[in-house]
Amino acid sequence: MTALSQFHAAHLRGEFLITAEVMPPKGGDPQRMLAEAKTLLGRVHAVNVTDSSRAMARMSPLAAAILIKNLGLEPVMQLACRDRNRIALQGDLLGAAALGIPNILALTGDPISAGDCPESRAVFDLESTRLLRLAQALNQGRDLQGKPLPDGPTQLFVGAAIDPQSPSRSGLERRFQRKLAAGAAFFQSQLISDFARLQEFMERWGYASGKPILAGIFLLKSAKNALYINNNVPGVQIPAALIDRLSRAGDPLEEGIQIAAEQVQKAKTLCQGVHLMAVRVEHLIPKILDYAGIPPLSSPMSPANTYCR
Repeated sequence: MTALSQFHAAHLRGEFLITAEVMPPKGGDPQRMLAEAKTLLGRVHAVNVTDSSRAMARMSPLAAAILIKNLGLEPVMQLACRDRNRIALQGDLLGAAALGIPNILALTGDPISAGDCPESRAVFDLESTRLLRLAQALNQGRDLQGKPLPDGPTQLFVGAAIDPQSPSRSGLERRFQRKLAAGAAFFQSQLISDFARLQEFMERWGYASGKPILAGIFLLKSAKNALYINNNVPGVQIPAALIDRLSRAGDPLEEGIQIAAEQVQKAKTLCQGVHLMAVRVEHLIPKILDYAGIPPLSSPMSPANTYCR
């Protein structure tokens, strides 16, 4: 059986795409993750399941994606090259296809030094662009050695990450064009704090690509949270005006929700969707969408038509 991506179908219908992100647990109990994810039913087209982000070991993204799918949400399984060689990467892609998880975000992966397992050995047999090429080969019915797949091609809908705020515009263009050439079908951006940079990226390269670009919107919970991001997340600089606004607010979290909603509205004028990140408070994402004037989906995912034979 081959999975069909309703996320892809929503793009083809020209809908403003909305994705959110959940983090698998560090242990074996997924209940908190599932409780947060359940609040997103009918509000997002797909839910990203992270792959041991920041090099911190968590539940397999494939297992977590299946659990998310069983809720009636369509997952986007993130797949990082850091921890797998090309044999394992192909195995996970084929496993995802078999289990009805067609949406993949191909990532190189954060460095081991960013995490809490410094004794681990990084693999990096491939990086994100070559992982995209591997997925494209599977969609053409070939394995990593160029041999035909015995049961025909997959129908994976594979995307990539992009950072429109990169200080090197030539480097940004080069990486973007390489990922396009390697078969990226959609792009989700890093946290956007400079919408002028996003507009420049869209006008230079984004619109011409014909691929959906989803702007990363992060829920800032407080001024302290914003300062932490400025000090610890490379390439992101939360403007001082937003930090001042959060510090002056009587309810910083409520102010952060309002800021995120305003950013969703800005993104809607510039690109084809948003990718919402509200770490450990994913249940607040519907409130952000309400404030932004984004109604519930007219055609939420139906588990009954996830597969075709």
